[in-house]
Amino acid sequence: MSFAASVLTLYPEMFPGALGLSIAGRALEAGTWSLEAIQIRDFATDRHRTVDDTPAGGGAGMVMRADVLAKAIDHAAPSGDPRPRLLMSPRGNPLTQARVRELAAGPGAVILCGRFEGVDQRLIEARELEEVSIGDFILSGGEPAALVLLDAVVRLLPGVMGNAVSGEEESFENGLLEHPHYTRPQEFEGRPIPDVLISGNHKKIAEWRRAEAEKLTRERRPDLLRAQPLVK
Repeated sequence: MSFAASVLTLYPEMFPGALGLSIAGRALEAGTWSLEAIQIRDFATDRHRTVDDTPAGGGAGMVMRADVLAKAIDHAAPSGDPRPRLLMSPRGNPLTQARVRELAAGPGAVILCGRFEGVDQRLIEARELEEVSIGDFILSGGEPAALVLLDAVVRLLPGVMGNAVSGEEESFENGLLEHPHYTRPQEFEGRPIPDVLISGNHKKIAEWRRAEAEKLTRERRPDLLRAQPLVK
């Protein structure tokens, strides 16, 4: 069974977007995964297709209505649908490579893209939405975040990457940032490829890559090293 993604959005024309290109696009065309973009406004009940209202208690902005979103979610994922229900939200749990792998191993995902000031909390609780964040910054809506999440997941589906091993040494796969890469020419503007990489000694190369990964991680993301056993 292929990975099935249903995205609930006010802007379905944003999909597949970049997901229709490169390896994700080829996998979509091949049926390795499927993508359904659902217009939330189709589930509004008034003639203006209203999906939001003023926040209870006052304040700026608008809040997406629980009743409209509930109808959209129930349409996309009726009772018994095993797919996790995700809400792209800056207050959600940070998306990790481990969570991406869990999603890629599953049947798919139902993804709600928030807009305005956010989503009525009662909808989040009633439909057991998992709030997911792609970083400590604010976007104009959940759609770009959903595209990022799906790109990360789709590339891990069986057969999508031409060389599955290429994904095993990337940043975050082993809790570290990825080591530096080099290729021809052997010297570029006075900068040579490190000797160890052209030595043919695979043990030394592996040790160098691990050490460089740890060095980069220590400099740029020391938080990742706390859970990592270091090579002596």
